Amino acid sequence: MGLSDIAAGLEVTTKQVERGVATVDDTEVDVAARLRAHAEKLPCTPEAALTVLERYGEGDSVGDAGRAASVASVTAAKVLHRCGVEGVTPLAPMARRVLRDWLTGELSRADALELSGADEAEFALAAYVETHDPVTELAEATRRDAAAPLSGDALVEKREALAETMSAPGETF
Repeated sequence: MGLSDIAAGLEVTTKQVERGVATVDDTEVDVAARLRAHAEKLPCTPEAALTVLERYGEGDSVGDAGRAASVASVTAAKVLHRCGVEGVTPLAPMARRVLRDWLTGELSRADALELSGADEAEFALAAYVETHDPVTELAEATRRDAAAPLSGDALVEKREALAETMSAPGETF
């Protein structure tokens, strides 16, 4: 089969057909009402959660979004996780496996903390992320398009993608 066979039947035009990305119009979703409806699943008040989501969506860091909402940055990270934002866990994949071993009782907390290389706050946040799933209704209400900042943390995604190629401090080859 040659190129002429492949091209047979193709219509050549001088006008390009505009093809856009399919979008979903979520303008009717009242995020504040959705947060109030699931208040018991949030680590702070729905009002503070809304402030965290808005500020993070505008490009603020997790810490800055938390300060704007008058909550700790760990609480802000928990809100983002419960609302479906990926990448808020501070641990790399191997450290998360260590954390899971602690959660299942295979390791002591002291050993898991040491092996993960995390500090107390990082370890506590990662444990929260591992033991609390995102709330589907909140994730749907706060969903953004792929270009929005709520799509995840690029630094964490890169670190996770490269985790198996990196060595731990003091590790020799």
